[in-house]
Amino acid sequence: MITKEHIDDLLSRNGNILSTDGDKIGSIGQVYTDDDSGQPTWVTAKTGLFGTSQTFVPLEGAQVRGDDVVVPYPKDLVKDAPRVDVDGHLEPAEEDRLYQHYQLSGVRTYSDAANGRDSVNPGENTGRFEGQERTGTVGRDTSGPTTDDAMTRSEERLNVGTEKQETGRVRLRKYVTTENVTQTVPVQREEVRLEREPITDANRGRAVSGQDISEEEHEVILHEERPVVEKETVPVERVRLGTETVTDEATVDEEVRKERIETDGTGETRR
Repeated sequence: MITKEHIDDLLSRNGNILSTDGDKIGSIGQVYTDDDSGQPTWVTAKTGLFGTSQTFVPLEGAQVRGDDVVVPYPKDLVKDAPRVDVDGHLEPAEEDRLYQHYQLSGVRTYSDAANGRDSVNPGENTGRFEGQERTGTVGRDTSGPTTDDAMTRSEERLNVGTEKQETGRVRLRKYVTTENVTQTVPVQREEVRLEREPITDANRGRAVSGQDISEEEHEVILHEERPVVEKETVPVERVRLGTETVTDEATVDEEVRKERIETDGTGETRR
């Protein structure tokens, strides 16, 4: 259970609002408390681009987990919650719509909504915005509390920027493969060739130097060349990973709200 003692601590930590599944709904925006008890009842989740949109989430059943607040609602349910202006005060009709959306049993009536609920700024548990006055205003507003004799027209503006995020990783990996290399080299070998020569006066002496009839053996050693393979490792090239920036165009399509002011009356026609 989140109590008023947690408010300042949560707002100063800049934590996130998480669903029960651990999904990030948005960052913590503002905490709304009950005027009578001072207990926190609503928290706003900053969503959208740069957190420009804030969505109300009930704190009933919520828990503090470190710097974050875990609420018992799925992310899609919070995303589809009714849009309510974060202006420091929840009107009874606005709060009823939120109760109905989250299917909470304690739907407030307009009689017990008279006390209203206010938001708390960081470091201040006063139940109202700094400088906000509840009494002493002038003028008459037929749609709610009294204000001065003018109304402020506001509009949402779309601020589009960019952020860098990781989209993938590329690794440079080296591995060894085996392939066959065929190379032809010339080799030499010796073969036996029988040579005959006739008896002449020049060789007659060597020819008749032995016995007339005998047995003899002669041998010749033959040689041949064989391929000899030797391997050596040599550097071939250096390879590294580099990045280059490519510029594309992305189209952002978002709805913005504008307030319009028109007159409605039966005053005299000017001439």
